Amino acid sequence: MVQIAWNGIVRGRTAAVLGTLVLGGSLAGCSGSDKPAKSASPGPPGATPSTSSPPAAHPFNGGKTGLKNPVLAVKIENTRSAMPQSGVSAADIVYIEQVEGGETRLMAVYSSKLPRRVGPVRSARISDLHILPQFGKPAFAFSGVQGAMKKYIRRSPVYDISQDNGGSSYVRWGPKPIPYNLYADPKDLLKQAPKATGPRDIGFRFGPAPEGGRPVKSFTARWPATRMGFTWSAKEKRWLTSYNGSPHVGREGGRLGGRTIVIQYAKTGRSQFRDVLGAYTPLIKTTGTGRALVLRDGKAYDAKWSRPSEDKGTTFTTTDGKPMTFAPGQVWVALVNDGKPYIP
Repeated sequence: MVQIAWNGIVRGRTAAVLGTLVLGGSLAGCSGSDKPAKSASPGPPGATPSTSSPPAAHPFNGGKTGLKNPVLAVKIENTRSAMPQSGVSAADIVYIEQVEGGETRLMAVYSSKLPRRVGPVRSARISDLHILPQFGKPAFAFSGVQGAMKKYIRRSPVYDISQDNGGSSYVRWGPKPIPYNLYADPKDLLKQAPKATGPRDIGFRFGPAPEGGRPVKSFTARWPATRMGFTWSAKEKRWLTSYNGSPHVGREGGRLGGRTIVIQYAKTGRSQFRDVLGAYTPLIKTTGTGRALVLRDGKAYDAKWSRPSEDKGTTFTTTDGKPMTFAPGQVWVALVNDGKPYIP
């Protein structure tokens, strides 16, 4: 199981948060040396193998299909250079995570169905390893990681089907230059992870909208260098996405977007890792409790989120403590810093 310890630090005028990752052992801070960690177990307690009895409804989207399908998570570039992206519209859940430079990257989670192609596939970040344990031991597709993070990938409860291991599942395709032209075949990827965990309860609840809420036409989630907008379409009964003010369109055609949008406010600080330019990689704290805003059916609901540990799911409740139900269909989770935008 992955744990996070948080310590306040100050650099110049900016107060930042330093997250240190512990995987079966402990990891020293940025200025210290790493301590060895024990290997992770095959999966966290309560993981549901793909061969077990399926749930009554899919726990990721509330639907009735793909109830025994394995879980695949894919990191996808989310900058203008990578657009239009492939395969995002087929995901059950789409996470938006801050990365270096104030940009964002997507992590698309698939189970109920698979697209023909997904990408551009990009590298993993440390926050992924804190989000994924709630899915059991899923297959995880990405284009690589910085060297210092490789041992944590090996110890985490995921099947590593990165570009290094995926072979012919990955191809360079289209007119974009490297690194914006790497795509993968999800079916081929899953052939290399035959024991990947099937869908399990990750805390989401689907059903009729709760009482209350306030009508809204749009909402904009903000990071230092990126804005993701969500505009309600009564005709399509979903929220249509935009990227930095422009329509966010999938390569398959049509606007991207979900039936439910979760703005999850989570403390975002500085990890011990840096990119090739020396910028610190953000670390998003997705355990504990916090506030959220849930968009569904043309309304906004103030909510609270709770995740007691990394092998448990994230539950959402209304401010009066009742379950915050989602509209059946694709869910987007925008992980936004709780406070001012985090600039490392």
